[in-house]
Amino acid sequence: MNPIVFAVTGRVTRDAVPALCAELETLLNDPAERAAPVECDVGDVERADLALVEAVARLALVARRAGRQLRLRRVGPELQGLLDLVGLADVVALEGPGVEGPEERVPEP
Repeated sequence: MNPIVFAVTGRVTRDAVPALCAELETLLNDPAERAAPVECDVGDVERADLALVEAVARLALVARRAGRQLRLRRVGPELQGLLDLVGLADVVALEGPGVEGPEERVPEP
């Protein structure tokens, strides 16, 4: 089954997060997409900051409420670092250049 690809682009602000969540909810409520996985492309985001981290966390919650896991595509090193820092790297699946898969991560001592 083809995934639902949800693109987050430009500058993400805290004010934009509710609209992003509503847009994803609308996509997930489409009966034709009931079992499709959710991939969120963040490769064209202008700046990785805490507003983007909040958006990712809330989008992951929307996906989880629909019985799915959010997978991030084209994750840059800045965003990956922030997700690791706040503990969200284990909540969403990460995919991108230089991103280690969950099975490749080595726990820090």
